Amino acid sequence: MKRILLLSIVIGGTVLFINAQTIEELEAAQSAKKDTLARLEDEIKDLQSQIDAFPGWDIGAFGTIGINITNFNNWFTKEIPNSSGGAIGITINGFANYDDENHFWRNAGALNLGWVKFDDEDDPDDDDGYRQATDIFNLSSLYGRKLSKSWAASALVEYRSTILSNFNNPGYLDLGVGATWTPANGLYVVIHPLNYNIVFADSESIFESTFGTKLMADYSREFSNGIAFKSNLSTFLSYEDVNRSNWTWTNSFSYTLWKVIGLGFETGLRGNRQETLEHEIKVLGNEDATFDTIDNKLQSYFLMGISYKF
Repeated sequence: MKRILLLSIVIGGTVLFINAQTIEELEAAQSAKKDTLARLEDEIKDLQSQIDAFPGWDIGAFGTIGINITNFNNWFTKEIPNSSGGAIGITINGFANYDDENHFWRNAGALNLGWVKFDDEDDPDDDDGYRQATDIFNLSSLYGRKLSKSWAASALVEYRSTILSNFNNPGYLDLGVGATWTPANGLYVVIHPLNYNIVFADSESIFESTFGTKLMADYSREFSNGIAFKSNLSTFLSYEDVNRSNWTWTNSFSYTLWKVIGLGFETGLRGNRQETLEHEIKVLGNEDATFDTIDNKLQSYFLMGISYKF
């Protein structure tokens, strides 16, 4: 009996030793594979950076789609038990960039549209359709003649307005020349001290075209883990009146889940005293409002939904 017990202990210990040895070998093999994968990822990133730096055109688009639809029937804990609602938002950002040893030409377009609705199904007189909630339209074209690796003499044309309603009222057209600084891949900064900001609007007493400085910074980066980020800040500083200055800052984030589809988030901030004054007079009915009396509130928006790129 003792011999059988001793034999069982020896066999069990041997099995445990073999299993432990096998686990250690597997973990060692796994570690080696991870090291190899890390080296391959670094090589892929290096090759991609070489591809990005290669002269020629880079064309693509990305954006976010957000949809929210609700419907309630006889939900009596609500103030309006029978109702339906919804919100639809879509952003489209396209680009076509050319780069070689002596020149670059960056072209970009952005469209942000949104609609919302709320229908009280017990009220036949309410508006049961979708109403416009967001309307942003931007186009820009930046040409540069390289003076060094980081600096270039440049010219910029940028147009901003709406497209579904009040098209070109107001509309902003910037025409300027100056310099562009490119300190790193994916980042460029436009400095144009000679810029004319042309404003198209029916309210000529509120909106005015002026000379000033155009500043724009754009940064975009895509990481190997599927995260992508883009930020754009566009500013006009009027030489004649600070009330004619304006700025817009947009940021886009996305995380790829499958191929070109993922989760996206976009947000925007804007400051424009001319638009604030027009809203105060025409929408709120405060006809005595002036630049000195208005509260220049920060304009903002955000959109979450499904992201895409191609």
